Amino acid sequence: MNRSKIVVITGASDGIGAAAARRLHRNGHRVVIVGRSPQKTGALAREIGADHYHADFARLDDVRKLADELNTGYPRIDVLANNAGGVFGDPAKTVDGFEKTFQVNHLAPFLLTRLLIDKLTTSRTSVIQTSSMGARLAGRLDLGDLDHDRNFGPIRTYNASKLENILFTRELHARYHAQGIAAAAFHPGNVATSFGAHSASPVHKFLTTNRVTRAMLSTPDKGADQLVWLAEGQPGVDWQSGNYYEARRPARRMNRQAHDTDLARELWDRTEQLLGKEPS
Repeated sequence: MNRSKIVVITGASDGIGAAAARRLHRNGHRVVIVGRSPQKTGALAREIGADHYHADFARLDDVRKLADELNTGYPRIDVLANNAGGVFGDPAKTVDGFEKTFQVNHLAPFLLTRLLIDKLTTSRTSVIQTSSMGARLAGRLDLGDLDHDRNFGPIRTYNASKLENILFTRELHARYHAQGIAAAAFHPGNVATSFGAHSASPVHKFLTTNRVTRAMLSTPDKGADQLVWLAEGQPGVDWQSGNYYEARRPARRMNRQAHDTDLARELWDRTEQLLGKEPS
């Protein structure tokens, strides 16, 4: 095994985040878990003896506080796994005024990464983004309506956010790879977790209770495989920065927008505008 790494995993209180945390801990890494639920996050931290932090990505002040804690608490971060995410069945605005799926899946991990950017470049960090093959089905990304005020649909909005994850990975590579950061996004597979359980909409029923759908789902441990592989791997040797992976290989089928370098740059710039260009 390579040297022990400091690995920060968001969305780690359940599902593939928790499975990845357990495996990486068993493999000798120092795992830092971040979760929305204080009870679940604390329980997992006690189970594996890990540091833990509570942050609700539907509150950007939680993300800012988390960034401060990580910046002051650790001399380096070898891996930042932006794994937190969700699908929300009903249109809803966060306390920050953004559509919830867009904020939790894209804005919050973008903000966390930007607030940690100095430490990430110094540490030569691998930034891993949990995306989805749902990005293939995303319609045209409208940078003027990222909140989907004009065309909200739970699956449409979720798929768009997963495309945004890939575009963020591409642009993070373009802007910061020369300074030491490696970036990758991946599809974990169709995993049976509590993902979307906070929604009472038909989306949750389809994803988690439909008999046919459940029969096609894999376990969280299998879903964590690529996250663990990317976290333990050596960028440039085991995987290439800037890529989106499915089954440990660069995806063969992708949404054409995912290859649009202008769109990736424009999404980054638009996101900074929405966040007030944090940090300065």
